[in-house]
Amino acid sequence: MLHVQLPDHTVRRLSFYLAMEEYVAQEMMSDEAFFMWQVEPSVIFGLNQVVENEVNIPYCRQHGIQMYRRKSGGGCVYADMSNVMLSYICSDTNVDATFARYMTMFAEALCRLGFPAQKNDHNDIMIDNRKVSGNAIYHLPHRNIAHGTLLYDTNMEHMLNAITPPHEKLSKHGVESVRQRICLLSEYTDRPFADIIQALQDLLCTSTRILTDADIAQIEEIEKEYLDPAFIFRK
Repeated sequence: MLHVQLPDHTVRRLSFYLAMEEYVAQEMMSDEAFFMWQVEPSVIFGLNQVVENEVNIPYCRQHGIQMYRRKSGGGCVYADMSNVMLSYICSDTNVDATFARYMTMFAEALCRLGFPAQKNDHNDIMIDNRKVSGNAIYHLPHRNIAHGTLLYDTNMEHMLNAITPPHEKLSKHGVESVRQRICLLSEYTDRPFADIIQALQDLLCTSTRILTDADIAQIEEIEKEYLDPAFIFRK
């Protein structure tokens, strides 16, 4: 699988990486491509979600947490530099088969690194019945884009306050707080996060393509849609 790599270590907005997924899907015809990315504190919600129902907007604005909408479905998640986001692009037109392959591949990679990870039927990767990764997928012509989160550590105060999960969701899982539903890789290892990220790349990828300035300029054009308030806050 091809690893797509940026030419530097600049931390970009979450919207850039969503646009990068689209660019890779549209312009790189490798059967499978993969990259990982980290962002400053941000929330990202699904295509059809109403932002006011999912995000504590005043809290996010007060604490400088950026808000973005993606083009896949699924729920709202919080991300910061203590977790990593994963993007998988492939040419298979079967969405269900792609998603199953991605979830299995990701869970097996974590197991090979020593984490007892298992996928469930709700698009999550679990460790000891707690969520360590949430995932979603969407389809472009002839291409699928799957993406997800991986928690190593996080600012728990921001995670709990930036997102407003319905009480019914918590009750369904028999817990009283989001913290009881999630786990962190840092609870299972002393291995530095950067080492885990590199190990995942080494396990999953066999070659690398470094993006050029021209590539980045085209990604930034695609990104404009993700930065449009009409797209972010649409009803």
